Amino acid sequence: MERSEKVPKWFSKNALKLLSLRFAKRKDNGEVLEKPREIFERVAEAIALSDRFYGSSIEKITILKRKFFKLMWNLYFLPNSPTLLNGGRERAGSLSACFVFKVGDSLNEIFTTLKNAVITHQYGGGTGFDFSAIRPRGDCVGGVKGVAAGPVHYIRTFSVALERIKQGGIRGGGNMAVLRVDHPDIEEFIDIKSKNNGILSNFNCSVAVTDDFMRAVLNNEKFNLVNPRNGEITKKVYARKIFDKIVSNAWVCGEPGMLFLDTINRDNPTPHIGKITATNPCGEQPLLPNESCNLGSINLMGHFDWQDNDLDWDLLRKTVRLAVHFLDNVVDANVYPLPEIESITRFGNRKIGLGIMGWADVLVAKGIRYDSEESLKYAKKVMSFIQKEAHATSSLLAKRRGPFPNYRGSMWEKRGLLMRNATVTTIAPTGHISILADTTGGIEPVYSYISTTVGYDPIKESKFVLTRLNKAFQVVAKREHFLTEKVINQLKSGKSPSEIAEIPSKWRNIFVTSHEISPYFHVKIQSVFQKYVDNSISKTVNIPADAKKETVADIYILAWKLGCKGVTVFRENKDEKEQPVQKGFVVGNGFYS
Repeated sequence: MERSEKVPKWFSKNALKLLSLRFAKRKDNGEVLEKPREIFERVAEAIALSDRFYGSSIEKITILKRKFFKLMWNLYFLPNSPTLLNGGRERAGSLSACFVFKVGDSLNEIFTTLKNAVITHQYGGGTGFDFSAIRPRGDCVGGVKGVAAGPVHYIRTFSVALERIKQGGIRGGGNMAVLRVDHPDIEEFIDIKSKNNGILSNFNCSVAVTDDFMRAVLNNEKFNLVNPRNGEITKKVYARKIFDKIVSNAWVCGEPGMLFLDTINRDNPTPHIGKITATNPCGEQPLLPNESCNLGSINLMGHFDWQDNDLDWDLLRKTVRLAVHFLDNVVDANVYPLPEIESITRFGNRKIGLGIMGWADVLVAKGIRYDSEESLKYAKKVMSFIQKEAHATSSLLAKRRGPFPNYRGSMWEKRGLLMRNATVTTIAPTGHISILADTTGGIEPVYSYISTTVGYDPIKESKFVLTRLNKAFQVVAKREHFLTEKVINQLKSGKSPSEIAEIPSKWRNIFVTSHEISPYFHVKIQSVFQKYVDNSISKTVNIPADAKKETVADIYILAWKLGCKGVTVFRENKDEKEQPVQKGFVVGNGFYS
């Protein structure tokens, strides 16, 4: 399945446009200085050079550079956007997409974190914040009662400040605000997106809940709200009251989401270093304070053999092994915004996040319906294979290069497995890079078989439109002789394939869209993948417009019970008044890897 290097025929017109607009070097006047091949050569060389830290000769580094280049050029694997954008450039720019900060309680700590976040955004990263340490609104400050502004006030302050920053001068950064469910201001926080009048358009919000809270919800028990300043209980409330408020707001505007803190920390590889309290903006990367992580995703459709009607498992194994090597090298090649971030990332845990994209396309290609038992079984087969190979490669790298510095006392030491990286796998939403690969994002189902994305060109200061016909659909429809103008026009009109009579009934059943899938199956597929992912998963649970709030409640409870680390819902086709801010795959936002 090796592809020619002469002409990038497998790159779609949309991919070429995005490469030129988003990732190529430009002059100040906007003139493009790099061809697609040169972008990948630049990145491959920059990442391969990290091998010099481990004694590799120039000859070996040159060979590795070619391997890394082919890995990306063939669209078998792509690193997260910051690596494609900044790798090998003369100017400083981070190669990581994910950063997390914990916000302290004093003004000095709060605004030091804000300053650090501004610097991080300038370097190209998205940021997650845990605001739980800030004393509640109206609490004492310097012995004077009723002065404290509370965490919600500072979240708004962060939002306004960070809205002004463009990552590398190109896009605004995404953020995640997290507050513990036992914070006295939790109800004000829950309302923050539904009552913020658009101020927080650059923030996602999640409530960090505990097992104790979820059990109190199920048992209809009271739950303690605790002042983080002194640990005193300020109030006892019925957990269901808080839970119902979360559900009601999520039903209206899709937020807040939920992070399951105890589930996350049961998988924390370095509990001796600290607890995890927040994630990156899309929720797939739980991190310690000041920690960062670089991500990359395998294009499953790039490994699909249409003749065998299955993945090329040998090729996939080679890709996983080379991709883990690539991502570990990124840790050393990275430019870190702050010394404390480099300290815990490079000289502490060396976390990486290898994921996948194109899952829904592979199911279509194999003739498997997304919401089926066969889909769940295949998910286990694919992700367990990737996880096993990724761990084996990290372990091999540890034998050659040494384990991550915080290995002693880690869960890996207790398991007796030497590891180069504290975590190895993550499933990100893959917004920009899935457009480059012309495939579906992450493990999400197909939202629409013809999709239109509106982007923004910051150089020309104008919008542009990318229209895509799902590639797997094209191949199957052409093979089965129903790729006609009539079918395409019906898709353009907004019809689902299940509504198009010209498509054979077998395939109408296969070409399912996200809003045709049971919300509970969205959770089930996420939970199956989570069993074979070190970090977490970016996944949206789509629910129909007429869904009741009880459905949202059931989703949150089911996600917790099935071992998901977080959950986000989105109710479809709401009227304009209720419609939340859309986070599409737009050049100019910072929400997608």
